[in-house]
Amino acid sequence: MRKLAYALFALCLISQIESRACTNVIITKGASADGSCMVSYAADSHWLYGELYFRPAADWKAGSKHHVIEWDTHKPLGYIDQVAHTYQTVGNMNEHQLIIAETTWGGREEQMDPAGIMDYGSLIYVTLQRAKTAREAIETIVNLANTYGYPSEGETFSIADKDEAWIMDLVGKGADNKGIVWVARRIPDGYISAHANQARITRFPLDDPETLYAPDVISFAREKGWFDGKDEEFSFREAYCPLDFGTVRGCDARAWSAFNILCDSQFTYVENGEEVTKPASGWLDYAMGYDLQGEMPLWVKPSRKITVKNVADVMRDHFEGTPMDMRTDIGAGGNASPYRWRPMEFEYDGKTYVNERAIATQQTGFWFVAQARGWLPDVVGALQWFGCDDAATSYLTPVYTNTSKVPECLRQGNGNLLKYSPTSQFWMCNRVTNACYRMYDRMEPVVRKAIDEFENEQMGGRVAQIDELLLKVYNGRSGKHPGRRGAVRRVVRGLTNYTVQTASDQFAAWAELEETLLVKFIDGNVKAQNEDGTFVHSEYDEGTPDGLTQPGYTEKWKEAVAKDHGEVLQIR
Repeated sequence: MRKLAYALFALCLISQIESRACTNVIITKGASADGSCMVSYAADSHWLYGELYFRPAADWKAGSKHHVIEWDTHKPLGYIDQVAHTYQTVGNMNEHQLIIAETTWGGREEQMDPAGIMDYGSLIYVTLQRAKTAREAIETIVNLANTYGYPSEGETFSIADKDEAWIMDLVGKGADNKGIVWVARRIPDGYISAHANQARITRFPLDDPETLYAPDVISFAREKGWFDGKDEEFSFREAYCPLDFGTVRGCDARAWSAFNILCDSQFTYVENGEEVTKPASGWLDYAMGYDLQGEMPLWVKPSRKITVKNVADVMRDHFEGTPMDMRTDIGAGGNASPYRWRPMEFEYDGKTYVNERAIATQQTGFWFVAQARGWLPDVVGALQWFGCDDAATSYLTPVYTNTSKVPECLRQGNGNLLKYSPTSQFWMCNRVTNACYRMYDRMEPVVRKAIDEFENEQMGGRVAQIDELLLKVYNGRSGKHPGRRGAVRRVVRGLTNYTVQTASDQFAAWAELEETLLVKFIDGNVKAQNEDGTFVHSEYDEGTPDGLTQPGYTEKWKEAVAKDHGEVLQIR
């Protein structure tokens, strides 16, 4: 068995193609401010390009086949039977408001099946084309994996529809056993959950309709010698993905941080059948990998109703305000950068140390917060907020899933990791973000202000206004009566125009922001600006700045440099 050592912390499992280290947050409709089910996802990979996958609905002739291409590698894996009709999908959501996202957790090496066809990415995107509800999605995932084989590593899936939100752990059964062992649990309404590259389901009820599992999930573990207790004591995680320091510090710590933020540092959860509330700090030693016995709840009740903006901002977290805060040690450099380049660990003087892995990270390909809004018809209700690159310094633009067109800046094929495109949102967001890495404590606030202005406008009311207009058209109250089909067509035209125009306008705004950052912060200077955004200039020349400052470095950096090289640098 491959030891789940600290290398798994980075999920760089020797092969460069397996580089995912993602984060999901799941919000049930009873926990959300507007009654939507929400799933957030950061697709974090050094080998993943940020673009918006678009597959229109289609009808297929009998006998048609679907060609499966592995998501990570683009390697052709084989063919599976096509269904008669596939639903439209945009990104990780379909036209019926079904959302599926994932995080990879590795597992035991012998559980991989190299002959399998349905890799984890294909399970997501094929299932979205075939299922309407979360329960249908679970059944579809299981049937596809068991029929065609599963070649990927262990996964946790977030699956949500208009009414229910589920968390599902699954892993293969090895080269000699086609298919998967799995368990899925419905998150109680009013609660939230999170996962980040570590199996999350431990013990589970064996006779609860809100818990589904493979019939051999326990017996298979017994057969392999990974479990020998009573059935009711069985823990999926302990059998198939045991904890170690790396899988907790590099993975579950992110789930803990999301809970800590959304629950205002108080975890309310069910213990021995009763709801209890305890400080989040009670699990800090667990999150830091010091106490692996302190099992963190699978779901918690937030202290307030959660908005889509709350979830978006959680995805921007760097452990701020905790002992893992990445801005506070000398590794942050002279400008308090909450980033550490890879690898995820380093050695010095015979000891090994951590480079923290926060929710927000530099290698994000794309990220989103998707909303299933059951009070609206599917054509309007299916909505996702989509972004590219590092969540901390990139924006989310609204994308209606029933759009008939993807914005050019997000179009699949508009550039790639080896080909720059000046019209790609991924590349423009990378330009802004990589600029910020130079003087993070000075530049990030400028970018964050622009993000908040845009998202607060869109999330705080603009999209609701568009929803209302679309709903009037859908219900025939717009002054025109084209019939139901005609009304739906007009709704699709309207939401497509809004999706495309908003994304295009914000892309242009981000291009302007990148120019502003260059001018404002060139060469370590900070140029002053007026309230209207124009630069302050001297009274004699409009091209000469006035009020220019040179802020220097943090006190932590000064202290470290003085101790390291002070004898040479000290002014005498």
